[in-house]
Amino acid sequence: MSIRQLLLLPKISIHNANAMSSPYTIGFPAMTAWLGAIHALQRHLHQHGFPEVQLAGVAVVCHQFDLQTYQGPNDFVQSIIGTANPLDKDGSRPAFIEEARCHLQVSLLVEYFGVDSDDRELLVATANQQLQRMKIAGGDVLSANALEVLAVDEDDDNDLRKVLKKLMLGYVLIERRDLMQQTMHEENKDALDALLDHLKLMHRAQQDDDGKVTWTSKRKTAGWLVPIATGFQGISELGTAKNQRDPNVPHRFAESVVTLGEFVMPYRINNLNDMLWQTHVDLEQNLYLCQTLSTATYSTSNIFGA
Repeated sequence: MSIRQLLLLPKISIHNANAMSSPYTIGFPAMTAWLGAIHALQRHLHQHGFPEVQLAGVAVVCHQFDLQTYQGPNDFVQSIIGTANPLDKDGSRPAFIEEARCHLQVSLLVEYFGVDSDDRELLVATANQQLQRMKIAGGDVLSANALEVLAVDEDDDNDLRKVLKKLMLGYVLIERRDLMQQTMHEENKDALDALLDHLKLMHRAQQDDDGKVTWTSKRKTAGWLVPIATGFQGISELGTAKNQRDPNVPHRFAESVVTLGEFVMPYRINNLNDMLWQTHVDLEQNLYLCQTLSTATYSTSNIFGA
């Protein structure tokens, strides 16, 4: 029997999160942002009485999402609702860089190790206090429900169902790199074509014997598929750079890694590893990735770099 310990951070309302998930995609914040927030929480716990705690994996469940864009009555494209810098002395508006933002509500399910049962209440209290003053994905935490400590027996399906029930109503973000890999292998396409192949909406018309035309619209694969940024690939050697943030850590230039993800209802999850994300470093291929625990192999053949 294997018991897995989990922390549920339920219904976190985030204001003005970064929706520019990669240099060429706008939408749900990148997985690096969520794992970065959990890493920041772990560092705080290390400094406040829990030096052994490890927050090993995180599942992201979206309950509400509001992308800050506007589309007028006769507009073909949407425009970003941005903020502007204060006026100059002469009353003109200075230049600024548009930033895509979103308001959203999420729940985070975190697997943890290194905490005795006697210390769990103090762990929850410390994490609750820190969560209220954190930034997550560049956004401000407006409110969050109290943390819950959960335990799941991997051999008991009812345990998993009880946890998943707490995530309703919402959508769990899982990795679908397998779809890109299948398309690239079977249809001999590169990573970008395989990505777009699953995102495009195809419209078809059929005419019956009476001359009636019926239109249908569908994607290549059923499901709520989205492009997601899952990490970075180094494009320069490790070294130092002028004015780098941390002089004690080697620096390198990198580009975003984007692959396919899918939003699914929690009741469709059959294994915790399918929705828990974790960081992975592959120095041989210069990859710094976020991936689900069920992903057993790491390859650049089914991801798309900038």
